[in-house]
Amino acid sequence: MFKKMFAKLFSEHTHIKKNKFHPLTWINGDPIIGKNVYIGGFSEVNATKTKVKIGDNCDIASFVSINSADSHKLCIGIEKEIERKPIEIGNNVFIGSHCVIKGGAIVGHHSVIAAGTIVEPGEYPPYSLIIGNPMTVKEYYYKDKLKIV
Repeated sequence: MFKKMFAKLFSEHTHIKKNKFHPLTWINGDPIIGKNVYIGGFSEVNATKTKVKIGDNCDIASFVSINSADSHKLCIGIEKEIERKPIEIGNNVFIGSHCVIKGGAIVGHHSVIAAGTIVEPGEYPPYSLIIGNPMTVKEYYYKDKLKIV
């Protein structure tokens, strides 16, 4: 009861829309989010004015930013608009705590993004392990390790 009341009051008094994931998860714009997806508290999915797609069966930890917008060029006066690029995350992707997924990233299915990783724009194949800052990609790392039960 208290959780529902808190979520309602919180969404009424902030710009955070009520969502099915966590009352302290920011969902901006209209991202396409698949079935059986978990998104932890204090995470952000920003699909404002662009496409963000998250596949089925993804586990997104707390304190993750999936952010299609980059405003640094606008802020310092190089551009007149916020740069926005789509993001696509495949099915069965795990994203560890405190990660940043930047606009332009396409992450293949059954991949793992290790905690604290900053994922730069680019296309990453299925079964990859993406780790670190600066990030390194171990392509197909999990392909032979996957066991269907």
